[in-house]
Amino acid sequence: MKEIPNISFQGPDNTKDFECLVLTELFARIPEMADHDPTLSHRIHFFALLIVTKGIGKHTIDLKEYTLKNGSVLKIAKGQIHAFQKNADYEGFLLIFTEDFVLNHFSKSSIAIISHLYNYHITSPISNNESLNENFLKELSLELRNTNTFAQINIVAALIDLYLLRLERNSRTNTERNNSKHYPVFIRFKNLVEEHYIKTRNVKDYAEMLSITTKHLNEVVKEFTLNTAKTFIDNYVVLEIKRAIVSTHKSFKEIAFDAGFDELTNFTKFFKKNMNLSPKEFRNKQF
Repeated sequence: MKEIPNISFQGPDNTKDFECLVLTELFARIPEMADHDPTLSHRIHFFALLIVTKGIGKHTIDLKEYTLKNGSVLKIAKGQIHAFQKNADYEGFLLIFTEDFVLNHFSKSSIAIISHLYNYHITSPISNNESLNENFLKELSLELRNTNTFAQINIVAALIDLYLLRLERNSRTNTERNNSKHYPVFIRFKNLVEEHYIKTRNVKDYAEMLSITTKHLNEVVKEFTLNTAKTFIDNYVVLEIKRAIVSTHKSFKEIAFDAGFDELTNFTKFFKKNMNLSPKEFRNKQF
């Protein structure tokens, strides 16, 4: 089994932090791509927006398949594993931009509100809003065709920033939650889980890191995910294990150790409890 490739951003002049690709042109180039096959799972180290303007199709993100149609936009975050549909014939655009692009041109308040940039595992990646997409693409197209390129990258970033904010506003639940006084606590918890999940999956440990009670931590996590803190931790660990299973040639013992399990049997029990199938059964289903 080949390891899933890690794909970094490379603009046409090797310096740009943003690019807008026409999907039909991208699909036509797939057979000629030497570094990777976009129809097979690959991990990206940039952000992407897949906007569909015509037709229907499928797209896979972190092993989950999403249905696309006219008006769909799929948000793919840095670090996620995704794959295009084979022989796709829908039309639209793929916008790709780097983390530097976000940090240099988006406001800090926008970054905090646009949850999918860094909190992709708690929000749905897909939205459907044909009119919003059309207006955004029209403005973006006009700007990219403008021969006066003064401050162009700043204007492009502002358009994307505004578009993402409007997508976020379409989901009233996300907006209401992000305005909650508990949102900073939840983000700190999320970041701690990503940093320390290999060392501990114990809710009490994370509560102590945050200097709050386990009861309060559970209340905060339920406000944003409708699940307990333990469920959030376990779901994140399962996601990382699934990624490792499909993206590396490591043995299950190695994957178990990397995920913080001392014994393979405990790793297998944990995975089977959460996925209703063993790691081996899961790997066999993917290949």
